[in-house]
Amino acid sequence: MAFLQKEKLFTLKWFKEYTFITIGALLVAVGFVYFMTPHKIVPGGVYGIAIVVHYLTEGLFPFWPKGFPIGLFGLIVNVPLTIAGIKILGPRFGVKTIIGFVLTSVFMDMITYFREVGDAPLVQDVLLSCVFGGVLLGVGLGLIFKSRATSGGSDIIAMIIAKYTSLQLGQLMIYVDSIIVLLGLIAFREWQIPLYSWLAIYITGRAIDFILEGSNYNKALLIISDKHEEIKNKILVDIERGGTYLKGTGMYSGEDKNIIYTVVSRREVAILEQYISQIDPNAFITVMDTREILGEGFQSIKMKTDS
Repeated sequence: MAFLQKEKLFTLKWFKEYTFITIGALLVAVGFVYFMTPHKIVPGGVYGIAIVVHYLTEGLFPFWPKGFPIGLFGLIVNVPLTIAGIKILGPRFGVKTIIGFVLTSVFMDMITYFREVGDAPLVQDVLLSCVFGGVLLGVGLGLIFKSRATSGGSDIIAMIIAKYTSLQLGQLMIYVDSIIVLLGLIAFREWQIPLYSWLAIYITGRAIDFILEGSNYNKALLIISDKHEEIKNKILVDIERGGTYLKGTGMYSGEDKNIIYTVVSRREVAILEQYISQIDPNAFITVMDTREILGEGFQSIKMKTDS
């Protein structure tokens, strides 16, 4: 089963995606070199293992007196992992994924090499390093994911395990990263390291979501009311939004119900709630957070997939 689509070379979309991958790889490298590595924070993934190996091999190699290079270790591990992923899972890891982890490794070791202060942290405060390092990692990985590439590493391990078990991929990724974090605890014997590492993983995840989905201030509403015609007119005419009627049946009364489903902004939620409270105090309203809204009146699905 093929997962990869043929893409035209040297188009605007092609240049945009590879620019995102390059910038993303650079941001990930900066996040590691300046914020994560100096404090021995292990934010999961192959590079989390690389940080552990880096400090454990300090002084073992005359040509790498400060420890095995993190970028090189990540590259050495990612290459066979990607090959195994292609053989086991099929051709879902394309050239963009390979370029992504190669650039990340190269940028990481280049920045480290040209730094005069070596592994010294940019800021001494570990919490600040977790926050800013996590944001840089999240933005960088988000740009890579936005270009339809993956970060390789532990993602591939989780996908392979998921293929042969009933566990969900999202859960497996958390398990794999948590095991890597605990390696940091075993190696460095400092309890604050896994705590800071899990914090960094959380911040990274939130930053990835922000890049992929943006900041969404819309709310989805389900409204059950006998005054649904008046509410419909309020939504269509005054608020100038659309909506959909859903058919339902009351569990207790057995009566047919017209349920209004609509999406409005936070400000418009307050306007609508105030109006409904005046015409039907017994109305039932469910307000739900939305992660992303695509379609008429909001972001175009085509624009989303083509960007």
